[in-house]
Amino acid sequence: MLSEFDLIKHYFVQNYAEDPRFALGIGDDCALVNPAPDMQLAISSDMLVSGRHFFLDADPYQLGHKCLAVNLSDLAAMGAKPLAFTLSLSLPEANPAWLAPFSQGLFNLAQQHHCRLIGGDTTKGPLNICITIFGEVPPNSALRRDAAQVGDDIWVSGNIGDARLALAAYWKELPLSTEDHRIAATRMHTPTPRIALGIALRGIANAALDISDGLIGDLGHILERSQVGAHLYVDDLPAGPILQQQAQDKRREFCLAGGDDYELCFTAPVHQRDAVIQAGLTSQTNVTRIGSIEVSKGLRLLDKNHQEIQLALRSFDHFTTE
Repeated sequence: MLSEFDLIKHYFVQNYAEDPRFALGIGDDCALVNPAPDMQLAISSDMLVSGRHFFLDADPYQLGHKCLAVNLSDLAAMGAKPLAFTLSLSLPEANPAWLAPFSQGLFNLAQQHHCRLIGGDTTKGPLNICITIFGEVPPNSALRRDAAQVGDDIWVSGNIGDARLALAAYWKELPLSTEDHRIAATRMHTPTPRIALGIALRGIANAALDISDGLIGDLGHILERSQVGAHLYVDDLPAGPILQQQAQDKRREFCLAGGDDYELCFTAPVHQRDAVIQAGLTSQTNVTRIGSIEVSKGLRLLDKNHQEIQLALRSFDHFTTE
């Protein structure tokens, strides 16, 4: 049986190249980090709870990827460059068959984004994963939720709704072929954090956040914090190719309220449209204009004929959603 410190040493201690930003990493009571001159730290924490945020039998490699990806997505939403993270892990047992692929999935994504594990904690208990991530962003450059302006375009990156489509197939709400389910489930289990796009949008976008709980709920946070309203063109939302084959009501529901997409939703002035498109090209990320910010409070949903429609939808809530 592995001890706590053997577990950490074997699966979570990495050999990193010397970097003056990190004076001390894993192995002491605290890590010591030297932020780059004239940079602000962007800090975010996310907890994933077994049975609530992922299936009890979730693939450990994919879970390692996802638990870091959702935190990287928060940095992307602020236009921040990844720096480091801590990992707190509660485990029912120290099982090497689970720990090896979990740590591999975690570190493969961390290495892609040059993000170093600098500390954390482990204990025995129900499977829970908590990551705190640190990024860097120049002063007055962070993309915030409270900065949307009347007249701004509303944009979204990538495709949305695929994760909810995969969940619907798991829950037997609708049938999918084995291959279609595999493709949709890949988006659910291994989301792509849009770091490059977030950085490219500095100085272009006004407000931004990542879509974790569903577009209508998450966009609602921008509207509330910015004290504005908006309209969305529901049938212009960028559903993935498999979701596009589903009935209109399912496309609308999953794109608007599905959650687990981890794409960016952001607003930008009309005169920045070309710059937004170029940011998408530079970051190799599709971007789609889906609506506009308005003076009147609230969110209005418009169909392809620009007629307002009423849909009884709500996004995921960690305490009220079953």
